[in-house]
Amino acid sequence: MCEELLNDGYDVICVDNLLTGSRRNIAHLTGRDQFRLIRADVAHDLSVPGPVDLVLHFASAASPADYLRLPIQTLTVGSSGTLNAVELARRKNSRFILASTSEVYGDPKEHPQRESYWGNVNPVGPRSVYDEAKRYAEALTTAYRDTYGVDTGIVRIFNSYGPRLRPDDGRAIPTFIRQALRGDPIPVTGDGGQTRSICYVDDTVSGILALAASAHPGPVNIGSPDEISMRALAGLIRDLTGSRSPIEFTERPVDDPAVRRPDITLARTVLGWQPRISMEDGLRRTIRWFASELGRTA
Repeated sequence: MCEELLNDGYDVICVDNLLTGSRRNIAHLTGRDQFRLIRADVAHDLSVPGPVDLVLHFASAASPADYLRLPIQTLTVGSSGTLNAVELARRKNSRFILASTSEVYGDPKEHPQRESYWGNVNPVGPRSVYDEAKRYAEALTTAYRDTYGVDTGIVRIFNSYGPRLRPDDGRAIPTFIRQALRGDPIPVTGDGGQTRSICYVDDTVSGILALAASAHPGPVNIGSPDEISMRALAGLIRDLTGSRSPIEFTERPVDDPAVRRPDITLARTVLGWQPRISMEDGLRRTIRWFASELGRTA
């Protein structure tokens, strides 16, 4: 996101406490005059000098492994962090974009998921620290729009992936690629029949920026409608890496959604957006990056 905005000629201030991130992801940006990093926790305070045209609130642990390890921080950044970010937008009279998630739909009873669907979320389950933080953030964003007239937009992101993911972040694609490149067993939970719809990061970013450039309040689904089972995804990644790793079935997590696929009719009609990068192309790009990170060739 920072890289794309800089390439479009904007000045960018990145605020991050690097709780789940890494300076390496922005190392190539730090020498540019238009870029500045502020090391801070937005849940505690968010002060930025000078005019601001756009506030993008993306702060949160996003991997189940991370938010289950950091439950209080995840809830706090979704509540206090969202309050501080949308308050900054109100003070600066700027557009505010909230990064919400397909997880607000929970284990859905509607398939594919439209923005009008209210979801099926367990408010006291292990995933609730993330799901309910994002649902609250959506409610707070909407309240600021209705009460103060803040120019807000909500994006619901579906399973974005690509280079610069942590190999150990616990999500399916980094785990599958890491294990395949090492020749180790690829862990698939349950029987692997649960589905996800994965969207390459370049497409995700272009969709988010299309919403930011519009006046639409959202929520808008940004993701790929191409659905794949976890078992098939593991097999595809194994084939693309040329690996001989066995697939190993493990216990399925509590409240793990059975299906996930966005209806992107709204994004197509209002934003003129849809994914451009195929699943295989996106996975190949991601595998090349991971192979380089892990010191291997693929």
